[in-house]
Amino acid sequence: MLIIGKVWPEPNSSAAGSRMMELIDIFQQDSYKITFASAASDSEFAIDLNSIGVHKSSICMNNSSFNKFIRDLQPDVVMFDRFMTEEQFGWRVAEECPDAVRILDTEDLHCLRSARQHAWKSGQNFTPEMLPDEEVAKREIASIYRCDLSLIISEFEIELLQNQFKIPENLLYYLPFLMDDVPSKSAVSFDERSDFVSIGNFLHEPNWNAVLWLKEEIWPLIRKELPSAKLNIYGAYPSQKVHQLHNPKEGFLVHGWAESAEEVISKARVLLAPLRFGAGLKGKLADAMRFGTPSVTTTIGAEGIAEPKKWPGAVADDAVEFAKCAVDLHENREKWKTSQQTGFKLLKQNFDKAKFADNFLNRVADLHENLQNQRKKNFTGSMLMHHYQQGTKYMSKWIEEKNKH
Repeated sequence: MLIIGKVWPEPNSSAAGSRMMELIDIFQQDSYKITFASAASDSEFAIDLNSIGVHKSSICMNNSSFNKFIRDLQPDVVMFDRFMTEEQFGWRVAEECPDAVRILDTEDLHCLRSARQHAWKSGQNFTPEMLPDEEVAKREIASIYRCDLSLIISEFEIELLQNQFKIPENLLYYLPFLMDDVPSKSAVSFDERSDFVSIGNFLHEPNWNAVLWLKEEIWPLIRKELPSAKLNIYGAYPSQKVHQLHNPKEGFLVHGWAESAEEVISKARVLLAPLRFGAGLKGKLADAMRFGTPSVTTTIGAEGIAEPKKWPGAVADDAVEFAKCAVDLHENREKWKTSQQTGFKLLKQNFDKAKFADNFLNRVADLHENLQNQRKKNFTGSMLMHHYQQGTKYMSKWIEEKNKH
C-alpha cells in the first residue's frame, strides 16, 4: 500500500494526524506493507514512521521521478490524503499502476468548510445550495469521482454528497473516528479538575476563529460569573497574533503546542469549542469525551457526533448562551458527571473500532477483486480522469521543464 500524504502525520498536533494513524493501524493489522510518501517538508512534530514499521519516502511534485518511484513500488492500493494530493499525483498513479485501487481520504469536506466560512464572513446563514459556487467544490467532487472509493468521516457529509451532488452510494464509504478500548470512567474526578481548556491546531482557520470569539465575547462573560477561572489554550503552530492574546490578568492563557492532549484535557473541568464554521468530525471533542471532560460547543462542532440535545455537555450558538452553559457545567457536579457518562456511551456507540475495521477491509478487498466492474459503472469518473490526465499531465510536464532552467 502507498499512502500519499499532504503532510507527514502529526497525531499530537491535529485530528487529521490522529485519523491517519488510525487508518495506518487498520491496514497494518491486515498485514499490509505500507509506504508513506509526501512532498512536504519534515516537521518537528511528525511521528517517526519507520519506528512503527512504515517506510517513509520523500517525493517531488511536478516531477517524473514519482513515476519511476511508483512503477518500482507497484502498490495494490494507493490512498490519497485529501483531494489536493489526488489532483497532483492521481494521473501518475493511474498511468503507472492502472490496476491499483485508488482511495481518497477526504479528512473532511473542504468545500463545506470553505462555503461555511464564506457564509459566516458575509453574515449569511449557510445553505447547501451555496456549495456549487465554491471553486474547491468542483475540484473536490471531481477528485471523489476519479477515485474508486472515498472515505467520509461524517454521516452528515455522506448525505450532503448524495443529495446535493448526486454522487453514487458505491463511491462513498462512511468511516468515522476509530477508537480502541473506549473508557467507561475517568481517572480524574470532578474535584481534582478545575478551569477550562481549548485546544486545536492554529493552522486550521476554524480553530483560530473560535479562539478569537472566546477572547472577544465568550470568555469575558464567563469571567464575570467566575472571576478566578482560567482558560488554558493549546494548539500547534501558534503565530504571533495568537500569542498576543495571552493575558494572565484575564485568566486567558495561551500555551501553544501540548505534548500530551490527554494531560491538558484531563486537568480541565470543561472543554470549550465555539466553532462558527468547519466540517468533518472534531477530534478535540472526541478526545474530550475519551478523557472524561464534558464540553460546550456549537451545532457545527457537534455535527456528525450527536444531536445537540444528546450532547455530553451543552451546545449553544450565541455567546451569551454559550457562556451560561459553560459556567453551569463547570459548577454543577451532577450535570458534569451525567455529561461525562454520556460522552463515554457516545464513543462506544459511534466510534468503536471493532464495529468498522473488518467491514472496511472487506470492502477494500472486494474492490481489488472487482475493480474493473466498479470502474465501468463510474462513467463520470472515467470521463473526468481522461480529461484530467490530459490537462494535468501536460501542465505538470511544462512545470517540470520550466524548473530545469
